[in-house]
Amino acid sequence: MFTALNSPFQHLTHPFLTQLWVKRDDLIDPYISGNKWRKLKYILQDAAEKGRKHLVTFGGAYSNHLVATAAAAARSGLKATAFIRGEKVLNEMLLLCQLYGMELIFTDRESYKDKPSCYQKHFANDPDTYFIDEGGASAEAVKGCAEIIAELPADLDHLFCAAGTGTTAAGLLQGIRTAGLKTRLHVVPVLKGGDFIREEIGKYVPDPMVADNIIAGSNDLILHTDYHFGGYAKTQPQLLQFMRKFTAGHGILIDPVYTAKMFFAIDDLADQNYFQPGEKIAALHTGGLLGIMGMKEKIAL
Repeated sequence: MFTALNSPFQHLTHPFLTQLWVKRDDLIDPYISGNKWRKLKYILQDAAEKGRKHLVTFGGAYSNHLVATAAAAARSGLKATAFIRGEKVLNEMLLLCQLYGMELIFTDRESYKDKPSCYQKHFANDPDTYFIDEGGASAEAVKGCAEIIAELPADLDHLFCAAGTGTTAAGLLQGIRTAGLKTRLHVVPVLKGGDFIREEIGKYVPDPMVADNIIAGSNDLILHTDYHFGGYAKTQPQLLQFMRKFTAGHGILIDPVYTAKMFFAIDDLADQNYFQPGEKIAALHTGGLLGIMGMKEKIAL
């Protein structure tokens, strides 16, 4: 299932930027799209090597990661279970999870904070299970995301990605440094207090000195923390207006949780003359478009 690929690299027209491109990882798969595909690639490989047949993971009621894991498990002949944060509901996302055969365990928010305990409580004596953290955060996920760099032009000046946990950004930075590129990685945290992303990225760097440099503020990693629009899954009219205009103008669907905030940041920075004329800028479209269904009342015209 996780065969080699090279998703499209598409040019975007922009009033100020002549070299604006988007890496269309949203087109990888309708249900295991974008960075979900990248993250799960080596997670499933590790599970197979360890002989595990049951994937156990975590997420909210509108988690794209849960749908991706459920789909990946079904296609691989594996069982899947998910701990769902919060009260029992049945929405479009969880329906897809169930259709793919995933078992759902609804967990109160306080208990959910201690994921290892949730896992141990239900599966301590089951050697067949494989723990997958929320969003797929892991060294295997970083490895998968690092491979994106080999699919991009080597002469990029700037690469943008949205971030929730920092796993995808950690992979991109690893790929850039391994290839010896001069590309600067721009990370747009989608939640308040996004500065913690630096520390999360540093956790995946084996060299302590390099990790400390990243946390302190390395020149090849720039965080733009002012584009969260109120916090995770929060929106404002300005963001929704931008999202509608972008989607209608380019024919590329983006979501208000992640990718709309990233593209808004690029647009706003261009308005401020942040970029030098002729610089080549790329944005990673990380998929996750099913999450739009959880915000349809806000998005509706």
